[in-house]
Amino acid sequence: RRDPDAEITIIERSGLFSYAGCGMPFYIEGVIRDVKELLCTPLGVIRDERYFKSVKDIDILGRTEALRINRGEKTVTVRELETGRVYDIPYDKLVLAVGARPIVPPIEGVDLDGVYRLNNPLDAEAIRREVEGGAKEIAIIGGGLIGMETCGAFISRGCRVTVFEMLDQLLPALLDREMALLLENYLRAEGVDVRTGSRVERLVDSGTGRVAGVATADGRRIDVDLVVMAVGVRPNVALAREAGLEIGETGAIAVNEYLQTSDPDIYAGGDCVENTCLVTGGKAYVPLGSTANKHGRVIGDNVTGGRTAFPGVTRTTVFKVLGYNVGKTGLSEREAKAAGYDPVTSVAPKGDCSHYYPAAHPFIIKLIADRRTGRLLGGQALGPGEVVKRIDVLATALRFRASVEDIAGLDLGYAPPYSTAIDPVAHAANIIRNKMEGLARGTSAADLKAKLDGGEDLTLLDVRTPAEAEEQPFRDPRVRLIPIDELRQRLGELPRSREIVVLCRTGVRAYEAQRVLNGAGFRDVRFLDGGLAAWPYPPRGAV
Repeated sequence: RRDPDAEITIIERSGLFSYAGCGMPFYIEGVIRDVKELLCTPLGVIRDERYFKSVKDIDILGRTEALRINRGEKTVTVRELETGRVYDIPYDKLVLAVGARPIVPPIEGVDLDGVYRLNNPLDAEAIRREVEGGAKEIAIIGGGLIGMETCGAFISRGCRVTVFEMLDQLLPALLDREMALLLENYLRAEGVDVRTGSRVERLVDSGTGRVAGVATADGRRIDVDLVVMAVGVRPNVALAREAGLEIGETGAIAVNEYLQTSDPDIYAGGDCVENTCLVTGGKAYVPLGSTANKHGRVIGDNVTGGRTAFPGVTRTTVFKVLGYNVGKTGLSEREAKAAGYDPVTSVAPKGDCSHYYPAAHPFIIKLIADRRTGRLLGGQALGPGEVVKRIDVLATALRFRASVEDIAGLDLGYAPPYSTAIDPVAHAANIIRNKMEGLARGTSAADLKAKLDGGEDLTLLDVRTPAEAEEQPFRDPRVRLIPIDELRQRLGELPRSREIVVLCRTGVRAYEAQRVLNGAGFRDVRFLDGGLAAWPYPPRGAV
């Protein structure tokens, strides 16, 4: 693209080149019929050595391992795996695109047959063959992104799936806990056995060298036909470290804005490098295919004499599991606190289009902002509705350091099939604006649960209709049902000497009731953020 006369050589240890790794769970599921589709261009041409040479004029040395970088001589020592031949390749500019490797936890039995890591299309093919051959009982070790996507693939094929996550929530690096609990509830309803806070101690040998079970530290065991290890990845930095290149604070290769390493003639990109977080300005390790592609373009410009900078990442991640869309961009509330911010949040259950439109689907959006400045810090969304559109709006807002006031005023597209008149993103931003102005006083589901479990003397004011309360009851002796349209006439039934927390389905009526009570002289009043639609805990009528 930039220099047709450049001599480009790619050294690749495996025999696979330029495959769509993000599509592997969908191949396992059967949505993608042939694994070759992961290796093809959009026109169906396999991206092999012949393709790269004839179309791109790039030489690929397949089944060739890079042994070391000789920076003084500006050569790379390589070994042909099939012949054992070792020789040096000279370079003017070197690019490290060595990716990441799956983390293998120190668990007995990880090398048994039937235990897989989803590392490349060969793994995906082997897993699919197992399922098509009759494997039904599946264990997934790790509740992160890969674990969730493969979980959905197995359930869609009629398998029974158990997910083991050592921490107390799914997606601990992605979602705040109450949002993760909503996903967990959905997966359980879809038949997934989710076991958070469960540490796998060993994989049980059938006696023939094949996995037959999973044993956890609490003494429990389940029988399995197949295990997928999905506990995350680590950047491949051995080659860089041995060459004396700087390794960053995240454990990945350190690069500058031009994606140069500490050696200006060596560039690095993709899953082996750390990035700058555009929210905090600090370093972050966020291995994503979308980021790797952007890195490739920047490096291509710069090794041919350009001066293109890569700005950084907002850590935007989206995925789908069993028809449930999940997305996050920027910081979670937990991450914002750890970074030194005083966050203010909103939780808003909304539909992805007008409520009267037949195709409307619900989702829940959470925004995190800096209480002092109103600047957006992050957002999360999940549900059957159109989540990705909202996450993309928030990612764009983060890129330009927008405030919640900026977001509330965005001129977004509206028609009943596509959105609500006030888009859910703007609605969630308005909640934070109301909180910052002192109009809205919310309480999180986690804080309310702690108060209820602690036996605090408070009043739960349910302003739903009697029919709603009967259909989805919030069971607690402290509940007082007064529908919103009767509240002004029944103020005398409420105590002024204790805290009142107002409940409704989505939080809108509860906020309105809070304002009515404030206007009548009640001071200690809060509404439940997100209402009962976002209440993740049993058994109080969670939805």
